[in-house]
Amino acid sequence: MPHRERDPADLAAEFDKHLKEAASTVKYVFRLYVTGATARSARAIANIRALCEEHLKGRYDLRVVDIYQQPALAQSQQIIAAPTLVKSRPLPLKRLVGDFSDRDKLLSSLDIASEPQTKRSNG
Repeated sequence: MPHRERDPADLAAEFDKHLKEAASTVKYVFRLYVTGATARSARAIANIRALCEEHLKGRYDLRVVDIYQQPALAQSQQIIAAPTLVKSRPLPLKRLVGDFSDRDKLLSSLDIASEPQTKRSNG
């Protein structure tokens, strides 16, 4: 019986579908190092939580670490500035410093795809 080849466009569409399904099940693991109850720390926490809820709802673990309360943990992780966000999963490991107010830069730096919440039609 002859082997029937599949249309490359169908294969590409199927691959894209599987890639999106895999991406939607990836769990992100973050640790946010802050310095007490400062305005900058509060802004960083709010920005990261908002981003996670909007783009990773149900697929993230965020732990906030006050380096004043847990200096040994910050030292063991070689945290030298705060706020610092560490993404340990999925790999590669990433470290970012700031208040994370630039949403587009943050999404790009963390390798999180920014997808519009609603799709508009031009018709």
